[in-house]
Amino acid sequence: MNDRALLLDMDGVVLDSMHYHVAAWMKALAEKGFNVKKELLYLYEGALEPDVAVRLFSSQGCKMDRQRFHAILKRQKEIFVTEYKGFVRPFPEIQDVISTIKANGVRLALVTSSHKEILDAVLPEKLVCLFDEVITGDQVIRRKPHPDPYLQALKALALDRGTGATAVENAPSGIKSAKAAGLKTIAITTTLSPERLKEADVVIEHHRQLLDMI
Repeated sequence: MNDRALLLDMDGVVLDSMHYHVAAWMKALAEKGFNVKKELLYLYEGALEPDVAVRLFSSQGCKMDRQRFHAILKRQKEIFVTEYKGFVRPFPEIQDVISTIKANGVRLALVTSSHKEILDAVLPEKLVCLFDEVITGDQVIRRKPHPDPYLQALKALALDRGTGATAVENAPSGIKSAKAAGLKTIAITTTLSPERLKEADVVIEHHRQLLDMI
């Protein structure tokens, strides 16, 4: 792994949390009369910015505007924190895997579209302290699928764009973000099928497979 840096997404990579985020989205949308397929939310994980959401939901026959989306987003966060955060757990192997990777001299960054308030609510401190840098969605102007989160992580790690560092993602928007920042990409099939992740350089099924790539 060039430059000895691994940049990981949080939801669906470090935390087994995506089905709870999706459940919160489904409930928040339903409260406003929207009926959206779950797979759509998994596909656009971390990429539901206002403009994207308006275009996406409108294509599904839902009359969405920026103001309504912001209200639904606020409600989604409320539902997630009050009803689901207590069920969120790290994937069973993830602490041992990233501890081993770190012990081998690889620098680690966490790059998530979740805001810091959500990260603080769900990510155990024993995992937070393993990362050299943490980039959250509220630290960048443009979130995934734009390259900004990964570019900021590279800057924090003092690495140049296109140096060959590697990102681990579980959704198309994250893969696009990482590749646009010049990173190699590994996709893990925790939430989507390999076919949905085919833009990644490598697709894996289990976290321990990361150990073969350092």
